[in-house]
Amino acid sequence: VQVVESGGGLVQAGGSLRLSCVASGNISNIAEMAWYRQIPGKWRELVGRITSDGSISYSDSVKGRFTISRDNARNTVYLQMNGLKPDDTAAYYCYTKIDVVTRERFYQLDYWGQGTQVTVSS
Repeated sequence: VQVVESGGGLVQAGGSLRLSCVASGNISNIAEMAWYRQIPGKWRELVGRITSDGSISYSDSVKGRFTISRDNARNTVYLQMNGLKPDDTAAYYCYTKIDVVTRERFYQLDYWGQGTQVTVSS
């Protein structure tokens, strides 16, 4: 399974960016897709999460500004980021949790993309 992000870049404060993430490979069902972000020296933090049944959650720092959405047919998740602030500057990572069903058992696997840089100038 491969997870590939795109859409990062440099934007001025108040601007917008849209991140995309596509999961490809041997995928039966994606249980969850999410966006995390990380700045050097800090823990990776959750930005937004969307489950297979459409349940959505956001970190408090982005509520009202960011919108996560998902195209199940394309195994793609998007993050629309509006009202960007310099504090949003980080590497953004896509996370995918995939269901694996065999005759013997059910389990889940986690995959991460390589990250895409978002830089917001003041």
